[in-house]
Amino acid sequence: MTDTRSSNPRLWHPRHWPSWLGMGLAWLLACLPFAAQLWIGRRLGELTYHLLPGRRRVAAVNLKLCFPEKSDAERNKLLRAHFRSVGMGAMETLICWWGSSDRIKRLSDLDGLQNLEAAVASGRGIILLSAHFTSLELGVRMAQIHLKRLGVTTTAMYKPPHDPVVDYVMRSRREKHIGGASIRMDQVKALIRALRDGRAVWYAADQRASRKAGVMVPFFGRPARTHVATSRLARMGNAVVVPFFTLRRADCRGYRLLVGKPLENFPGADEVTDAARINALIEDVVRQAPEQYFWLHKRFRNQRDDDPYIASRTRAVD
Repeated sequence: MTDTRSSNPRLWHPRHWPSWLGMGLAWLLACLPFAAQLWIGRRLGELTYHLLPGRRRVAAVNLKLCFPEKSDAERNKLLRAHFRSVGMGAMETLICWWGSSDRIKRLSDLDGLQNLEAAVASGRGIILLSAHFTSLELGVRMAQIHLKRLGVTTTAMYKPPHDPVVDYVMRSRREKHIGGASIRMDQVKALIRALRDGRAVWYAADQRASRKAGVMVPFFGRPARTHVATSRLARMGNAVVVPFFTLRRADCRGYRLLVGKPLENFPGADEVTDAARINALIEDVVRQAPEQYFWLHKRFRNQRDDDPYIASRTRAVD
């Protein structure tokens, strides 16, 4: 399954045994054929749709705000497809952690290799600018295969899960396959150091930011508080920013890695303009496969008296 040796003996306390059993089950699922894994993922997503009405409501509000031109029936169909995609994303995480390199290579097609090569040729660190699509974990490993061939070490920021066993397994599997040590989201100095050392760092800038770390710019035509960290990290780390997104193919038989041209004149003189530029990039990709974007976050919650999620609580979501 994985190297279960740990310098922290507390991980083997009986209270953590259920977590270890869960990781064992995850490893078994990772051994299944790809088609079976995604079939299980779709069923898991359908179950989640019924078990988490709060998240279902959040996603429904987001879809209504971002796709007002669609009918209620079209948005409900998209909502269900999104939950199936989330379930498949959970299975794809297991493929990322325990899948063989040969298997990963067979599943991915890279669109924009010349853009990746141009970024590497700059001799600077690389920010793989992405967003929270449901296949994001697997996409990072797929990108690593190409970057390793180009002589670049890859790492990623992460938010530590509450369960210490899951945290240990996640970090150990990531570091085995992705290459560099994982960087916690609060370790900004470590991230800047990695960029200055010429590494490639996967970074998603699309979740709602705090007032201090964000600015109000449009996302799908609606004001959304957006991170300005990409501009600051690129400047402090002397890094080139390369749009990078992972989309599951429509036939669910593999993945497209979309690598855009390194951003020119970035960061600019205005962080607000930079943030709007990034949101526009993300929006363009979301429209290609809207069910695969992670709609479960409260992206448009800006202030209590203008909170669409609070206003929607009195309405039922089909």
